[in-house]
Amino acid sequence: MKEKIVEKANDMFLNLGFKSVTMDDLASEMGISKKTIYTHFQNKTKLVEATTHHLFCKISNGINAILEENFDPIEELYAIKAFVMLHLKNEKTAPLHQLQKYYPKIHTGLKAKQFEVFQECVVDNLKRGIDKGVFRKNIDIEFISRIYFLGTNGIKDKNMFPDQRFPVTKLMDDYLEYHILGITTEKGRTILNNLIKEH
Repeated sequence: MKEKIVEKANDMFLNLGFKSVTMDDLASEMGISKKTIYTHFQNKTKLVEATTHHLFCKISNGINAILEENFDPIEELYAIKAFVMLHLKNEKTAPLHQLQKYYPKIHTGLKAKQFEVFQECVVDNLKRGIDKGVFRKNIDIEFISRIYFLGTNGIKDKNMFPDQRFPVTKLMDDYLEYHILGITTEKGRTILNNLIKEH
């Protein structure tokens, strides 16, 4: 039952927002009593904590599975982006904004964990890209991996990138292309251009 609650809460939070969804909403959506939810979760904050942890693990496991596929480094970045977009409901902004505003401690903890996983994954991707000759040899891996993380978070700022002007899917594509173009060799650019044509 605990798993089911987390799954449903996760779905509702991502679609409607962490603040917007009440325990009553969740109970009525699941056809159970609020008391049942409170048996497993002391309060809403504990539930939010459990759902964000659940989602983080789900995405980390999915990314690990993609890494095991041994894609070309550029293809790998596109595969990860597609997977993350799918699981974050195309990054609807209300949930993330609400998490940051109403659950700052959870948001900060989550961002730190994201950075850890992201860093490891991107550094590995960059090293392999250099070895395969698709990324330039002279790039500063530490700098690029951190600036890429900042950028992926920065483009979620709706004051800077309003939805009407920058639809999320296009924004993510443009940013990924921008990142890759900054570090590719001629060989890498050929792979990138083919991927853009396919998408």
